[in-house]
Amino acid sequence: MTIRNETPHDERIVEELTKKAFWNVNVPGCSEHYLAHVLRKHPDFVPELNLVLEEDGCIIANVMYTKSKLIGETGAEKQILTFGPLSVLPEFQRKGYGKMLLEESFRRAVALGFDAIVIFGNPENYASRGFKSCKKYNVCIANGLFPTAMLVKELQEGALQGQSWTYMESNAYEIDESEAEEFDRDFPPLPKEYRASQELFYLYSHSQVL
Repeated sequence: MTIRNETPHDERIVEELTKKAFWNVNVPGCSEHYLAHVLRKHPDFVPELNLVLEEDGCIIANVMYTKSKLIGETGAEKQILTFGPLSVLPEFQRKGYGKMLLEESFRRAVALGFDAIVIFGNPENYASRGFKSCKKYNVCIANGLFPTAMLVKELQEGALQGQSWTYMESNAYEIDESEAEEFDRDFPPLPKEYRASQELFYLYSHSQVL
């Protein structure tokens, strides 16, 4: 097993595995492979943290990071990280590969000088990796709400203590769904189907912590 930085040669392979990893999970179909495609060109993208995991020479997982920021009570800005997509081929999921990839990315993020990560994700997937509810760190979104799916991890203990924060996500994640559909036409077709995981995604993404 090897964890290394993505190379230009890997890009299409990563996009294909990202489609397979996310297809029908959150919604019928997916657009995460298009997101992976456009993230690489965005100024907030962190290429040092664009990592792939190989087993027996085959890429089976990938994680991508962007820079985002927190605005403190005094108006001061703090640069932090956001990751996503985190993709693992379906046949390798629930076997610890995503955990290994994330832990290595955390180590590299600390080496780059970052001390906190904020993501939107399923709490069941990330609580075991040290992520906690945004409410526990007083990190809200611009309207003062604490989304259930917004999770925070301190890479350095105490990095966010002492004040309240407002999370400002990079606009790198604002993609055009029609462009995503056009991009997908260049990939092998897969059927769009309903799964129970889509209802869980809806519940987590439309609820808040009071």
